[in-house]
Amino acid sequence: MIVAKRKPLDEIKEMLKPYNKILVLGCGSCVAVCMAGGEKEAGLLSTELQMAFEMDKTLPPSGGTPPGSAKQIDTITILRQCDREYIDEVKDKLVQYDAILSVACGVGVQFTAEVLNGEKVLLPGLNTTFLGATKEPGMWVERCLACGDCILDETGGVCPITMCSKSLMNGPCGGHEKGKCEVDRNRDCGWVLIYERLKKLGKLELIKDIKLPKNYGAVKRPDKIVHEAYQVVGKEEVKK
Repeated sequence: MIVAKRKPLDEIKEMLKPYNKILVLGCGSCVAVCMAGGEKEAGLLSTELQMAFEMDKTLPPSGGTPPGSAKQIDTITILRQCDREYIDEVKDKLVQYDAILSVACGVGVQFTAEVLNGEKVLLPGLNTTFLGATKEPGMWVERCLACGDCILDETGGVCPITMCSKSLMNGPCGGHEKGKCEVDRNRDCGWVLIYERLKKLGKLELIKDIKLPKNYGAVKRPDKIVHEAYQVVGKEEVKK
């Protein structure tokens, strides 16, 4: 899943200063799992912002909305901001606001702005960090860099691009010590993890295979994938 964390409240407030009617738009998928932007988090952020702006009204003006000007901050959460059908369901509501603070990942922010076709200001409430997994409650760990050229079959299911701090392809660097990474001694060396996994699987011979330099051109940014069940013929999309 995509893992993200909320921006500092002061940074969010600064973005919202010019606007009076604001919508906090939550996303009920990845960022809900990592407790950053789901329905609960969107609601809490909305309340925090409302209280913070109310307190600011008693302070001398410092730019943005003058003291005494009330801000309306509402909240809506949809299942996914990366899927047009869910955005379209609330599109009529979204266009009623001066600005939309999206607490989705960067994909959700951009795609919602695209669906709205520039009609409204979309602002990011989160910082998108990595593709990861839930290791234990409240802890998420990075496991994939989305390189587009997966070699997990050769490395026992441990990605050297992600798990090695230097993304080395053919074994550890000379700085690893007692199974720990040279860059961070609290982190396991990715290639020691690969060695131990291959040994456990009885496939240790795979570690001897020399791997070619990583083809970072496998993914063209920004990339696009069209499912094989669909084709575009002229301007019409037809299903086989």
